Amino acid sequence: MLKLHIPLSISLPSVCHICHRWPSQPLCTPCVERFAQPALRCPACALMLAHTSNASHAAACPHCTRHPSPLDACVAAVSYTFPWAACIARFKFQADPSLARSLAHLMQHAPWVEPALDAATLVVPMPLSPTRLRERGFNQALELAHHLSPHKTHAHTLQRRGDSAHQVGASRQERLEHVRDAFWVAPERVPAVRGQRVVVVDDVMTTGASMHEAARALRAAGAAHITGLVLARTEERETHH
Repeated sequence: MLKLHIPLSISLPSVCHICHRWPSQPLCTPCVERFAQPALRCPACALMLAHTSNASHAAACPHCTRHPSPLDACVAAVSYTFPWAACIARFKFQADPSLARSLAHLMQHAPWVEPALDAATLVVPMPLSPTRLRERGFNQALELAHHLSPHKTHAHTLQRRGDSAHQVGASRQERLEHVRDAFWVAPERVPAVRGQRVVVVDDVMTTGASMHEAARALRAAGAAHITGLVLARTEERETHH
């Protein structure tokens, strides 16, 4: 089994949120090694590929071959399954700041993440709607982005228009409708986007509807290359697109 050495630099002892070992880091090394093994994923949508191989580069999945993504690349650290779904919920809905740094380190040490961040000139978090931001009190994507690349992150480059419906439980078509034309690049930030390599950070990617709309907005502002970087990717795709 591949050993993952992740420097979780939390100074005070904690309880591992997965195995509840104490003293520990918020995500202990044995749990990371057990549950965050690298997987062969589609480079365009980050879905885990059904046929694994020893190849270091994967070809696009059949869906992305037929329907090219507006993203140039897409990377996910883990699948949105046990135990990561519960960890993300705790971070996202219980505002547990101890998890932000640990989850960002988990992302940073996934395959292809560091090269994408190194090559990027701009890192932007997926913006929340104003209502969701007031409800939650923070943007989880921004917290992750700050830990991933503090000097390249800009919180207000990508803007979100108004409030969209909740995406949880929505079908792919409903998600597409909810986020259509939902994003735009702040006019004063267009020069900073034009011709640049941009990484868009989010916590979870389900259908990719939000990420794709964000990519279209950045492309319209002149971005030269766009990578979607997510902590977790759901592993099911609807049959109707």
